[in-house]
Amino acid sequence: MSTVNTNAALIVAAGRGHRAGEGLPKQYRRLPGGNGETVLSATLKAFAHHKEIDRLCVVIHPDDVELYNQSLNYLNCIDNITFVYGGETRQISVFHGLQELSKTPPKQVLIHDGARPYVSPELISRCLTGLGSAAGAIPALEVSDTLKRADKGTITETVSRDGLWRAQTPQAFRFDAILAAHAKAPNLPQLTDDAAIAELAGLPLAIVAGEARNVKLTRPEDFAAPTRQWLPRTGSGFDVHKLGEAGSAETIMLSGVTVAHNRALLGHSDADVALHAVTDALLGALAQGDIGDHFPPSDAAHKDRPSRDFLAHAVKLAEQAMAQLTHIDLTIICEQPKIAPYREAMRAKISEITGLDIASVSVKATTTEGLGFTGRGEGIAAQSTLTLLLPDDGGEKGVL
Repeated sequence: MSTVNTNAALIVAAGRGHRAGEGLPKQYRRLPGGNGETVLSATLKAFAHHKEIDRLCVVIHPDDVELYNQSLNYLNCIDNITFVYGGETRQISVFHGLQELSKTPPKQVLIHDGARPYVSPELISRCLTGLGSAAGAIPALEVSDTLKRADKGTITETVSRDGLWRAQTPQAFRFDAILAAHAKAPNLPQLTDDAAIAELAGLPLAIVAGEARNVKLTRPEDFAAPTRQWLPRTGSGFDVHKLGEAGSAETIMLSGVTVAHNRALLGHSDADVALHAVTDALLGALAQGDIGDHFPPSDAAHKDRPSRDFLAHAVKLAEQAMAQLTHIDLTIICEQPKIAPYREAMRAKISEITGLDIASVSVKATTTEGLGFTGRGEGIAAQSTLTLLLPDDGGEKGVL
């Protein structure tokens, strides 16, 4: 088998989730405490925007294609995501996914439950690093509770918890090894995860530290209230660009929209002062510096670059931090051009780039009554304030 040096993620989302009670399959329900996205879309984001993951394959039920496509609406980039239909059991579904990936086989694969939406970037990296010389590595939590064995409602013995671990996903494997293990494994009910199949094949497996927050949404109560607390963050951004001479342009870019104007906005990129302000506001809320830190104007690669790329980059950083963007307020300050005719198009464009509902995007315009550089028509300014929610993990290091 020819294997390319890539990492793939296989997301298992074909189950019916009967233990979650009546309603949609649990992977397509609204994420508790989220911004309207589904459990599956949050799970996919964690992998789609991870720097070490090259592509994803999602295993879905044949009846869920429309629900799956709706979940993709919450992702900015879906070019590296494919899907395949699952089977009657999780074991069969995973094998279908592995067979699909084998058409262009990766070097390593992470197999993850679609109903574990709170997986962190650090845990994904830790699983990949944990492979080392082993054939697989799984995250797990050491058992701390006292364990009892019971029969017909009566305790029969206390079970030693020494050496016992609670397995989680994602479980990382050498692709060729886990594919071969699945191919020869019997379909048994006790093979409840891929590590069990690897064990049956005699593959050496390592354990890495799991995370308590990496819960699997399973029962109705898991959807009744947020399973984590959120910290509000506010960011502000301000930017100015000089206007060129009359006749230097026919259009300029503002908020990602082409606006008729006869004076060019001057800048290294496309000089979209409005998107620059929004981008800096988002970077500020994330405590991730400013546009110049990420896209230095001294770098010729960014010459005339669309400013929507800058905002999309900041959105990816927010998703990697598992942040929920909740509101954007933008004010454009100029005498000309008039912003009102373009306001709705600007709101729609910002909504498209960020994935935020247009109802939570505000675009306003004002003048300075002829005062200052904007009043004299020497330039255009923009300021933006936005809010987002970051997961409060009890002070855990590495949230961002």
